[in-house]
Amino acid sequence: MKKIFILIFFILNALLSFSQLKNETGYIASFNILRLGSNKKDYEEIGKILNSFDIIGFIEVFSKNGVLKVIDNLEKYSNEDWDYHISPYPVGTNKYKEYYAFVYKTKNVKFLKSRKYFKDNDNNFIREPYGADFKIGNMDFTFVLLHSIYGSKTSQRVAEALALDKVYNYFQNLDPKENDIIIGGDFNLSVRNSGFKKLLSHKDKIIYTISPNIKTTIGTKGLANQYDNIFISTKYTTEFTGISGALDFTNGNYLKARKEVSDHLPIFIQVNILIDDD
Repeated sequence: MKKIFILIFFILNALLSFSQLKNETGYIASFNILRLGSNKKDYEEIGKILNSFDIIGFIEVFSKNGVLKVIDNLEKYSNEDWDYHISPYPVGTNKYKEYYAFVYKTKNVKFLKSRKYFKDNDNNFIREPYGADFKIGNMDFTFVLLHSIYGSKTSQRVAEALALDKVYNYFQNLDPKENDIIIGGDFNLSVRNSGFKKLLSHKDKIIYTISPNIKTTIGTKGLANQYDNIFISTKYTTEFTGISGALDFTNGNYLKARKEVSDHLPIFIQVNILIDDD
């Protein structure tokens, strides 16, 4: 009788715990924020633009101070607490180096640990990709950021894209079990380019989530190129709802947007998650 009572207790406890969870959607974004911390920006506008996302991976970060200014305005316009994680040192050339950073709502997202920089033993990348583990609701994942070379030749960009399968494999193999790897960033190539063929033919069924018909860079007279994307494995990242896109904050004023915010649009994916129903 005692064993039956204990079993019933655990079943009821499990059902109660599940009832305290609710289905929600979360938003994971990537944003080339254009030399954050080294140039004058409208941080209030940035706070207004980005506060609906749950976590944003930043490309082109030049100082922690710039990240902190973004945090201040995200908290102001979302009425939520935010935190950040920044890569330990910048990468690039002797003349030009950048950090990667992540900012996230602490209510829905937890920082788990750094996965550090990709070990680029073959010197495939001018700026090594950087990864960190997070948990959004009940979904844990490794978020990898990359700012690919622009260079004087398209062939340099293609060469980096052709090495992206190595990046995926490296971060995937850091976990002995399956792992959700999300690779976001500015690749300076449209996904129509054949440079992505190795990544997109991976056995883990990797897809791009931002349509090649969506332009993500801001020119002086309009939206220009599709250089930004987020790659996921449909084998593992089953939480992806199929909804994704780019947030056009320009209101048709492209010069102002480039000067005060960035020359790129933030891109995002939507995921299904379970969160505590407080």
